[in-house]
Amino acid sequence: MSDDLFAKLTNSLVDGDPDAAAALTQQALTAGLEPMAIIRQGLMPGMDIVGQKFSDGEYFLPDLIIAAEGMKMAMALLEPELRARKQSLETAGVVVIGTVKGDIHEIGKSLVATMLSANGFTVYDLGVDVPKEAFIAKIQETGANILGMSALLTTTMTQQREVIKSLEEAGLRAKVKVMVGGAPVTKSWAEEIGADDYAEDAMGAVQKAKKLVSQ
Repeated sequence: MSDDLFAKLTNSLVDGDPDAAAALTQQALTAGLEPMAIIRQGLMPGMDIVGQKFSDGEYFLPDLIIAAEGMKMAMALLEPELRARKQSLETAGVVVIGTVKGDIHEIGKSLVATMLSANGFTVYDLGVDVPKEAFIAKIQETGANILGMSALLTTTMTQQREVIKSLEEAGLRAKVKVMVGGAPVTKSWAEEIGADDYAEDAMGAVQKAKKLVSQ
């Protein structure tokens, strides 16, 4: 019974049906299945398959966004249950993420945040047009060990450098790995501003984040 439900849940993400993902998650909870098992045996395998298909060029950005939406809807049902049981996912790391000041591009950054959550990271998404002070304050508040910054305009890329400078001034740079991304951002830019890594897409960001926390 539970295996069948988990398989359906996995397929709902792979097939891009967020409503089914939410309905099946609710069904699994009603049937008394453990929230952790629903995540580990139903949802995570689905996101892994979607991520792999995206990496292989079989799926495209819209497929990834729809699967991430399904994951988000399912997690919204599961999180209160996890809290009620005083359970939490073993976190792979704590991430503060946002689009830098002056830039209001949302989709890529939100996708990275969702994919990181789906892969066991605790994520604080500060949204768009985020000033450097807000990044620093959130890192201090949460003890985050990864900072993700997105910039989609060449004019706002320099903000990534400013935030890294602020991290240094606050004495936090040694504790936080910095990842940057966005259309105009390159590996050489990341090196120039002193970031730890750069990712081209959401799946790349997950792999890089895992690598950074294991170092």
